[in-house]
Amino acid sequence: MNSQNASATPSQARQARRRPDASVVAWLRLTRVFQKVEQASLEEFRNAGISAGQFDVLAQVGAAEGATQQQVADALLVTKSNVCQLLDRMERAGLVERRQHGRTNHLYLTPEGKRLHDRIVPAHERHIIELFSALSAEEQATLMGLLRKLDHALA
Repeated sequence: MNSQNASATPSQARQARRRPDASVVAWLRLTRVFQKVEQASLEEFRNAGISAGQFDVLAQVGAAEGATQQQVADALLVTKSNVCQLLDRMERAGLVERRQHGRTNHLYLTPEGKRLHDRIVPAHERHIIELFSALSAEEQATLMGLLRKLDHALA
């Protein structure tokens, strides 16, 4: 027994031996993996001169040009005002444009935005594929199923 354990109270000793629940360990591992992927992604975005939020907007608008600001906000799980702030910056940078139809703004990539989208979105997808290649196709399918199940349970 080391000197630290010798001075521990019985309650402290029980606490030290108690293992976290598997759910807690899974959550910690999921968080750790997310943070590593996020850090790698942020570096990519920084090198392209955009933020993670701007990348998300670029990817969403590039995939569905003509989408409304509300549709993009819903897809990104953020408020319409958050998207408005991102769009203001991206409009000033010449990446996106808003076209008003009635009372609704529809979003389109500018030629510069399209060039950036075509360069960074496929590169990012390749990077994610590379990161997940540590898992076999079957393991990736299992992971997707488990995450989908958990996602639906949390809704």
